Amino acid sequence: MTSTLSTIARIILVAVTTLPTAVHAQVDVIKPAHEFMDTFNKGDTKGAVAKCADAVAIVDEFAPFVWHGTGACATWMKDYDADAARRGITDGVFTLGTPLHVDVDGNHAYLVIPSTYAFKLKGKAVKETGSLFTFAMLKGPKGWRIVGWSWAKNNGPA
Repeated sequence: MTSTLSTIARIILVAVTTLPTAVHAQVDVIKPAHEFMDTFNKGDTKGAVAKCADAVAIVDEFAPFVWHGTGACATWMKDYDADAARRGITDGVFTLGTPLHVDVDGNHAYLVIPSTYAFKLKGKAVKETGSLFTFAMLKGPKGWRIVGWSWAKNNGPA
């Protein structure tokens, strides 16, 4: 009986001491994704790009549909602006929901986050709900940075 209690006590001790670390790691890895969106929503291109690694891979719904390599985050920003202007999209704002997956393995992480994209299409308010952002993260000397992300929109007008 003492042996069983001792084993249970050790299991509880491990769970209690590692859970805060795991939760803290998840908060740390999610933070750059939120900062990327917050700065993007404010029109702060430089701030958003700072959340990306130097080389990144991006998949999105508008041509050329994929960006990768050094400077890809900044190039995507320019292409997003050009596509939005061409289609008559203004006032775009992304909102991240509660993550569906936060998988951290050492210095690598994978996030899947439900998202909403609200904007005006030729002056008319539009809201796409049920879309997903998927992020690949890498922890380096500057902390967690986005090394890849993809956008999967739910059916919508844009």
